[in-house]
Order: sequence, then C-alpha cells, then structure tokens
Amino acid sequence: MFLGWDADRLGLAFDVACHAGTLLAVVAFFWNDLRAMVRAAPQALSPGVTGPGRLVGLVALGTVPVVVVGALWASTIEEQLRAPGVTVVTLIAGALGFFLADRIGSLTRDEGAIRQGEAFAIGCAQAVALVPGISRSGATITVGMLFGLRRESAARFSFLLGAPAILLAAAHAGLEVVRVGVTADEARMFLVGMAVSAIVGYVAIASLLRYLSRHSLAVFAWYRLGLAATVLVWMWAGRG
Repeated sequence: MFLGWDADRLGLAFDVACHAGTLLAVVAFFWNDLRAMVRAAPQALSPGVTGPGRLVGLVALGTVPVVVVGALWASTIEEQLRAPGVTVVTLIAGALGFFLADRIGSLTRDEGAIRQGEAFAIGCAQAVALVPGISRSGATITVGMLFGLRRESAARFSFLLGAPAILLAAAHAGLEVVRVGVTADEARMFLVGMAVSAIVGYVAIASLLRYLSRHSLAVFAWYRLGLAATVLVWMWAGRG
C-alpha cells in the first residue's frame, strides 16, 4: 500500500514468490537428502524399510494434518484468528515451548530414529502453525525436541517436512495468480522476490542449523517474548 501496489494482486503474487523462493532454498540445501528420498520413494511402504525410504513415509505421514486442516479450516483460521490479541498469546506460547523443550527434551536422537506416531505429532504441530503467530519451524522443532531429537536433527526434519506443505501452499496461491493474471512488470517483480526469498532462505537454513548445533533456543524464546510485549504496548497505546 505504501509503495502504491495493488495489495489484492501483488500481495498474492508476493506470497507465491516467497513460497517458491523458500521451497527453492530447501531443495537446494537438502538436495542430496531429497534426491535420495525420491529414489527411495517406491520402497517407502515396504515392511522394514530404512534410511531415505523410511524418511519418505515419515514426511508423508507428517504432511497429512496440515493438508486436512488447510483444506477444511484455513479460511476460518485466517478470518477469525488474525488478530493482535491472538498473536500475543501464540508468541508467548511458542516462547514457553522453546524453554520447555530445551529443559526436558533428552536431545539424544536424530531424525532417523523418529517413529511414525512422532512424525504425525510433529505434523500436527505444523498444522497448528497455520494460526497466526505460531512459527511453523518453531512449532515442529519444539515438538521434535520434546520427543528427544537433537536440536539440529529436529530442525532438519522440520525443513524436510515443510517442503510438501510449502509446495502445496505455493500451488494453491499460484492458481489464483494465474486466474487473476499478472503484467510483465509484476512478473519481473515476482522473479526478484522469489530470488531474494531463495537466497535469504538458504542462508537462514544454513545459519540456523549451525547455530542449533551449539546453542539452545533461548534467544528465539526471548525474541518472541519481546515481540509479544511490543504488540501489547501497541495495542494499549492504540486503545489509549
């Protein structure tokens, strides 16, 4: 709006660009893992499958909740829960989840040890993250750590689990962009946004995994609490 953009048109295109860029970042960073998973996909349902094939099944199982919730309640969540008060609550809840996971999680397992029920529970956390103020990666990493995953292992599974969800979100919004149509200038803006999102996303993934291998989630928890306090002050100032 401040730049004179048509929010209904460019806002949607920008969302798609960000989704596509983030997906490119995940694919580029985890290229070897994803390639191995694609090759092993035909064996995913075989009894006793291990390695990449087993990981394919876990990611597929963990994707089910967000598909169901997104298809049935995404519009309701967007319309009824996008409010500052809700965001304050979810920001604080996420921070407390970070503190709790760091304190009680054993942090001794890697993503290869995830059980099917745990993958589904982590997928439920991803679905809950459709509520504004809940970080998708934050929620899934927290639940993974509560199941005893090491921080970096929980983060790796979180990003792999997020790839199908990001792809579905980009495809859904992309269909609307195709329906509305874009001009040549808007298309160029879309490509720039996608490129920037991909670069920033790749750097963010690499930095987060490196950071989590040596540090706790405390800094992110305090950040969320600080942001919640800022939103509260803004709300009170507005009412005043």
